Amino acid sequence: MANVNRTPGKTRRAEVAGGGFAGLTAAIALRQNGWDVRLHEKSSELRAFGAGIYLWHNGLRVLEGLGALDEVLQGSHTPPTYETWMHNKSVSKETFNGLPWRIMTRSHLHDALVNRARALGVDIRVDSEAVAADPQGRVTLQSGEVLEADLIVGADGVGSKVRDSIGFKRDRWVSKDGLIRLIVPRMKKQLGHGEWDNTIDMWNFWPRVQRVLYSPCNENELYLGLMAPAADARGSSVPIDLEVWVEMFPFLEPCLIEAAKLKTARYDKYETTKLDSWTRGKVALVGDAAHAMCPALAQGAGCAMVNAFSLSQDLEEGSSVEDALVAWETRIRPITDRCQALSGDYAANRSLSKGNMFTPAALEAARYDPLRRVYSWPQ
Repeated sequence: MANVNRTPGKTRRAEVAGGGFAGLTAAIALRQNGWDVRLHEKSSELRAFGAGIYLWHNGLRVLEGLGALDEVLQGSHTPPTYETWMHNKSVSKETFNGLPWRIMTRSHLHDALVNRARALGVDIRVDSEAVAADPQGRVTLQSGEVLEADLIVGADGVGSKVRDSIGFKRDRWVSKDGLIRLIVPRMKKQLGHGEWDNTIDMWNFWPRVQRVLYSPCNENELYLGLMAPAADARGSSVPIDLEVWVEMFPFLEPCLIEAAKLKTARYDKYETTKLDSWTRGKVALVGDAAHAMCPALAQGAGCAMVNAFSLSQDLEEGSSVEDALVAWETRIRPITDRCQALSGDYAANRSLSKGNMFTPAALEAARYDPLRRVYSWPQ
């Protein structure tokens, strides 16, 4: 394969569309490998959308490779156990054989990545939206400006304009359930006696289907994921219907009162997107643009970051950009495909309610070490 990208004295350029976790990871990793990188964010500022997030061994190793791990570890939390309740009674406690995992606010993770990108000299452009790209290495901005680059990275989310402008074939599924994601004060003293440092996955199927994923992010902040079927008008309403949630989870009333105050809450249905390919020519798709998945295994961000980081690795192998992108997808995609499929199956069947569902298959993506390119943690 021809080494067309290593002309002496020529610095390769990448244009990255999207300033979320996947786009920032790609930008940082490429910049660390000597690329000139320009990142385009359509909003007027770089900020995280959503509430809380789980990162496992795979995502934490990416942060280590990016030089951002220490900042993320400060102000995040690893619970003693992942506990599952059914009708307010504990049915399982899982510790994943010591596999590292961490909970944090999305803004905490995002800020660490932005800080690292800026420290490395990534050219970050806000109010700059990529609206089209072509496989020859050109990206068109909303302003009409056309930029040429050695690599275009589409990290512009589930509604990716980079992806759709090229015409990638895709399948898309929307689940019957959805989540309201919120950050509220811990209220640990008000909750009283209990193991409130754990993640507690609380399920109820009667008299209505409702779930609370209780996830401490640090000493002061709590991530609540409130799940209800889309067909349940009260369970899916935002701001939350305090009465219907307190009725099912009375012991969480102090936290739910705080949740009901949040007027910017949003109910999101679970969504899965699967493409025929993640690459065309000099264009690579990462994150939700390529593989939006249900959150059952808490691997949406982890897989996105692993794939964005792995992209930079394969581009260092000495082949053309086009060949490197094909090799990258061939190498890394099967892990994501299996995770996406199992996560969708778990969501459709509400499997996590059974407890003890983080099987070796469910933890496959979490166990992957992108720095060493091996599964480095025992099952």
